[in-house]
Amino acid sequence: MSYNVAVVGATGNVGQEMLSILEERLFPVKQVFAIASRRSIGRKVSFGDIELKCEDLEQFDFSQCDFALMSAGGDISKEWAPKIAATGCIVIDNSSAFRYDMDVPLIVPEVNADAVAGYTKKNIIANPNCSTAQLMVALKPLHDHATITRVVVSTYQSVSGAGKDGMDELFNQTKGKYVPGAEIEPQKFTKQIAFNCIPHIDVFMEDGYTKEEWKMMVETKKILDPKIKLSATCVRVPVFVGHAEAVNIEFENPISPDEARDILREAPGILVIDKQEDGGYITPVECVGDFATFVSRIREDATVENGLALWCVSDNLRKGAALNTVQIAETLVNRNLLKKAA
Repeated sequence: MSYNVAVVGATGNVGQEMLSILEERLFPVKQVFAIASRRSIGRKVSFGDIELKCEDLEQFDFSQCDFALMSAGGDISKEWAPKIAATGCIVIDNSSAFRYDMDVPLIVPEVNADAVAGYTKKNIIANPNCSTAQLMVALKPLHDHATITRVVVSTYQSVSGAGKDGMDELFNQTKGKYVPGAEIEPQKFTKQIAFNCIPHIDVFMEDGYTKEEWKMMVETKKILDPKIKLSATCVRVPVFVGHAEAVNIEFENPISPDEARDILREAPGILVIDKQEDGGYITPVECVGDFATFVSRIREDATVENGLALWCVSDNLRKGAALNTVQIAETLVNRNLLKKAA
């Protein structure tokens, strides 16, 4: 069987990654459609060696498609995902618009693939937050072995998580014009991002956490286990692509660092690079373009009983967004949950 796939938001960073990953993973495509806003009509994007002309979201007939992979922002998803789903096309949405809807599965295929069958309630499946996705891949096999009770995570999130404007701002602030002590007027971010770290992603909530941090707490409960307590501090750092996380985990049952390494080495979607020597770990620069979630620096957390600490890195445009979206579509195909294609 082959499938018609529409990529909505095809001109954005994640949309272009979706097209690339569909081609790289040899997804059984019959036809791919690049969908964008009216101002991008006629603009060309690449799907392997093929150039696709962008078509207008408002005029496109989604009934001809089996999947719509959406990465066009929450407002567009809220308006258009239900309309697209009503045509019979399955929507896999990368925004936060439907993540917390109990009738919409929130899926990381390595973690809770069985939940994907619930898509029939609204014909929509949600992709988790980029920082949540890689964390879930790392936590799931450890949770299965020793039962996680509490997680404290600090993220170091690249500017690509804020879109093209975020990448442009970092580039413009660092392309040779920066002088230490000089005044820089931020546009996308709340403070200068070049040579700096900003402990603020998304809006502040009443309890002092940011919405990005809240997303990680809520999504972990929905995807992995509602009993897990999680506290997050999310930080924007001057890295173009690749999110990193320092994770402290408390377990109900004993687990040693060696046991954790062995478990993670056998887990899907993970590569363990953990040598206790100079350079024996993975950094964001090294994960770019890779499908894997990398885990390094696995060690005992002696401040709690049954505690571990680890370092987790992944390409946020891939596993945090585009790759996870394509993997969800693959899960539907492999489990024969889609009957529409011919």
